[in-house]
Parts: sequence; C-alpha cells; structure tokens
Amino acid sequence: MARLTLLRTDQTPPDETQRELLRRFLFGFVDGFTKDDKSAWRKFWNRVMGMEPGEIANVEMVFPRSGPFHRRHFAMVNAVFDAQERFESPEQFVNWLKIGAGHIDWVPGAKGGIVPLPKSISYAKADQAQFEQYHRAVVAFLRGGHASKFLWRHLGDQADEMMNSILEGFDE
Repeated sequence: MARLTLLRTDQTPPDETQRELLRRFLFGFVDGFTKDDKSAWRKFWNRVMGMEPGEIANVEMVFPRSGPFHRRHFAMVNAVFDAQERFESPEQFVNWLKIGAGHIDWVPGAKGGIVPLPKSISYAKADQAQFEQYHRAVVAFLRGGHASKFLWRHLGDQADEMMNSILEGFDE
C-alpha cells in the first residue's frame, strides 16, 4: 500500500486551458473502472482541485498483487524451509527471513534496547511493487552467505551449493 500526504501549495491554480488538458489526462488516460469508480475518481479530483493553499490530504492506494508471483515466492520460501532443520515453525522462519531482508521496523525492546520487529507482507500492507522489493531482499539475504551457513551448518563449504540448488529451481 502506498500512503502519501498531498499539500496544496500557494502557486497560482491552472488556467482554463491547463485545466482542460488536466481533465483530458485524468479522465481519459486513466479513469475509474466501474461507474462507481468513475464517480469516486471525479469526486477525489474535485476535492483535490478545491483545496486551499496550505491544506493537506492523506491518500492511500492499494495496487493489486500478482497471484502467480506471490505463489512462486512462497513456493521458494517453503522449499528452503523444507530443506533446513534449524526452524520448526514456518512462521518463525518467515520472521527470520524478514529480519534478514531488512523488512523491519526498529522498536524499543523489553529491556530498553532497540530490536527489529518484522513488518507485514499481507496483501493490504504490501502491494506488488513493495512485495517485489521484499522478494529481492529475501533472495539477496538467502544468497548472502550467512543464511546458508546458518541453515546448513553441518554442510560447511557446501551450504552455499545447497542454497543455490534450491533458488535456481525458482530462477533466482
């Protein structure tokens, strides 16, 4: 999900010619999908155009996630999970991946230190672009050397080969 704050600047509003070009773009190049979506799109832009200088508006957008990409990502994660013996819980394994990939917020810990808290990758919290970025970070973490040596300590130098054999099966 993309969240942003809009600010109406104090610049001179567009003249009628500029407004017509803007209308053609906003309601011709892109538009609402259904009749209700078209109505909501026009109401949104009427509100934006009617903002006073200094006025702000918060906007949230959700872009659909690719189901095939989502399934391929989790098939890859499950393949790595199934091949390792360090984690018993898939949820804890995914949390470990999130931390390793840097998909975290730093928060105060129970004893006053700062600790990583994994972020959500739910459909509502991460759109396709965000999920692709997360996926690339997970793959980079898995290929980074630490993950393979941690997951397959008993394999020594062959741990990276184990990781490569799994990830190559997913074209990663």
